[in-house]
Amino acid sequence: MSPTSPHWVSLAKSPPLFESDLGSVQAVDRQALPLLNGLSIKRVVLAPNTLREPQWNVNANQLAYVVRGEVLVSMLGSGNQFSSFVAGEGQMYHVESGSVYHIENLAATEAEVIIALRSEQPQHFSLRDSFSAMTDSVLGNTYDLPSSAFDAFARPDAQQILPRQANSSVNPTDRFPNAHLFDVEGQHPPTAYDYGSARLARKQFWAALEDLSMYSLRIKENGMRDAHWHPVTAEMGYVAQGRARMRILDPDVTLDEYELDTGDVYFVPRAYPHHIEVLGDEAFHFLIFFDQPTPGDIGYRTTATAFSREVLASTLGVDERDVPDFPFTTTDPLIVGRKNPTPAPKTA
Repeated sequence: MSPTSPHWVSLAKSPPLFESDLGSVQAVDRQALPLLNGLSIKRVVLAPNTLREPQWNVNANQLAYVVRGEVLVSMLGSGNQFSSFVAGEGQMYHVESGSVYHIENLAATEAEVIIALRSEQPQHFSLRDSFSAMTDSVLGNTYDLPSSAFDAFARPDAQQILPRQANSSVNPTDRFPNAHLFDVEGQHPPTAYDYGSARLARKQFWAALEDLSMYSLRIKENGMRDAHWHPVTAEMGYVAQGRARMRILDPDVTLDEYELDTGDVYFVPRAYPHHIEVLGDEAFHFLIFFDQPTPGDIGYRTTATAFSREVLASTLGVDERDVPDFPFTTTDPLIVGRKNPTPAPKTA
């Protein structure tokens, strides 16, 4: 197992795009992980009484997961549709490309948000920069005001994270259900075993999703995400907690096996076979983002059922009597028990 891999990088250790006492923004895009295609990821940390300045994405819908804290999200979309809602720990929100939005920390402690974007090289505009681009006369005409109304506007550069000039205020309706909000960790997991579970933020459960989805995957030390591939879906995972080992088969038939730790990001292109298992005695928690609203996969277990023993014997290069007694499987289980410990990688 080589210490480097084209499939993964640490988001937690990535150089910040912005960092101050107010918080930080980190990102992994194609520049940091060249294999990325159609997906990228950001980590935003907000100190108490701060906000991420209003902005909008140019070329990407986004899907966000609140890891810590509680944030107020406000957005204005096409047709002047306005939404404002509170997203707490374990909840998610969705922002359409082009919608102007901001988030602010409502708690007395730091808030942390993981954001997946539907582009490997996302671009955005800030509201501050967009105002600065227009003259006082243009702004005055826009708002039916004299240009002198903007004399105090200093046109500063965008800062990503700003201090609140007053305490955040939350209307009671901000805690109502909202189409852009999804309580993924409040969901009864559709897939659950003694050795792991998966909660699913995908279109059948969250109608707002168009080209993104997310699985909140937890696996204990006696479980494993079984070997599989996604025929038309790329996968980008973030390690929220724990350690894991992952193995991927590349089209040139090279194997890439690597270890993942908290804060790491990995990417699996469409149709690449792969699997994940726990390292150590603690469970892991992955946030797995997909570039489809309803991801599908083909598992090794179902594949062994689909083909005859004669075909499998020829394929595997063994006598038919030596073909294992594969369990009859019509639906891939997603998570399987780990009866057999994985041997340590061979060293030179």
